Amino acid sequence: MDHLGAPRALVAEPEPESAHSRFKRSWGNWFWGSMILATMVHVAVFSYWPELTAEDFSFVTDELEAIELPPEIEIPPPPAQVPRPAIPVVATTEIDEDITISPTTFEENPVEKLPPPPEAKEVGTIEERLPFTPFTQAPKLLNGGEIEREMERLYPPLLRDAGIGGTVRVAFYIDENGRVQDKRLGNTSGHTALDEAALAVALKCIFSPAKNRDKVVPVWVEFPITFQVR
Repeated sequence: MDHLGAPRALVAEPEPESAHSRFKRSWGNWFWGSMILATMVHVAVFSYWPELTAEDFSFVTDELEAIELPPEIEIPPPPAQVPRPAIPVVATTEIDEDITISPTTFEENPVEKLPPPPEAKEVGTIEERLPFTPFTQAPKLLNGGEIEREMERLYPPLLRDAGIGGTVRVAFYIDENGRVQDKRLGNTSGHTALDEAALAVALKCIFSPAKNRDKVVPVWVEFPITFQVR
């Protein structure tokens, strides 16, 4: 009421518009404006952009030229097989039981009448006395650790305790599988017990087979076996 007592209507003032409301109201204008602009950009790009073409990568090969092959090499036949050592056979010989043995005393056989000793003949090395098979790759020992243990086991105790050692050269007959099929004493160590131990060790050796070019061959080879006190 005013000062005259007459009633007066109350009018509410409008609230200020927020940024979110203004954005929602202008969304349609922004959407259609951006669509029109995108359409114009695409039309301009396709209208004024140069035409793209794929480059030609094809090529022409030259005529192939035949190469003359060298003449075929004739491989010679392999060498003859080494004969295996003969097995000793006891001969059947009849012995006359009535045998007279000549006296062996110095009185019956004076020194001045004894025949001279036979002359020593040069027999050569064991390699010269054994059959030879040509090879290009020598056999190699494969079980060295096992052979060392075997040598310690077979070392004659009397010689080992006395500090006596020696080197025995043993000839091995090694087959196509690297197995020792035969062995022979080459040069003695001077002690029979060491020589026998070396021959026993030889049978335990395992080798890689010898090769003549690309073919395995059986061979006779000689290796030293040394016994020494460590």
